[in-house]
Amino acid sequence: MKGHGASTRLLMIEDDRALAEMVATYLGRAGMTLEHRESAEAGLAAALQGGYDAVVLDLMLPDGDGLELCRVIRARSDVPILMLTARGEEADRIVGLEIGADDYLPKPFNPRELLARLRAIMRRRGPGSRAAAGETLSFGRLVIDRAARRVMVDGEERPLTGHQFDILCALAESAGRVLSREQLMDRVRGEALDAFDRSIDVHISRIRAAIEDDPKHPRRIVTLRGAGYLFTPRQDEEP
Repeated sequence: MKGHGASTRLLMIEDDRALAEMVATYLGRAGMTLEHRESAEAGLAAALQGGYDAVVLDLMLPDGDGLELCRVIRARSDVPILMLTARGEEADRIVGLEIGADDYLPKPFNPRELLARLRAIMRRRGPGSRAAAGETLSFGRLVIDRAARRVMVDGEERPLTGHQFDILCALAESAGRVLSREQLMDRVRGEALDAFDRSIDVHISRIRAAIEDDPKHPRRIVTLRGAGYLFTPRQDEEP
């Protein structure tokens, strides 16, 4: 993350202009610049131009589904995405995390919490991240570049969110040992985020979809019921 948010540039895709203005004022006091787009079309165009440190995305937009917009942005960019939603169903939030959002915040929200969550997801993506240790972890076809925060399978990059990358690193660093959910959360989260607590299984599922040949029958990240997760340090994918 950039020092003290001095040049942090954010994009907010939200049709509530008054809310966007309030958020811009609050984040401006923290040294951040917030640009606002009121529609999915305009928001997508801005997001894909690049240059943003994070995107704040409302799921309820007048001209499109925020979940689909999240999917499109994530397919073409690794910018951190924080979803805003007034929807009460947990399923919507889980779907958002599955398709690539880094975190979510229900409306109404405290702008102080929004700032904290934005800082957290940007820190995970930035060069100061704990995972950016300047080392590469190699397990046959799977390569984890912690400095560049990239995951490769057979030389092809597999996109993961900030949370998911940190989870994979924690598991890989403890290859061959079981990590309970509590141990895993303690290792990867810098702040106590309720959304992360409730969605760790979703993140594991997303990681498996990215790195496993058959995510429904995982061989790299194994669940041990009642114990936790085990990263198998096999050097290839042969039986």
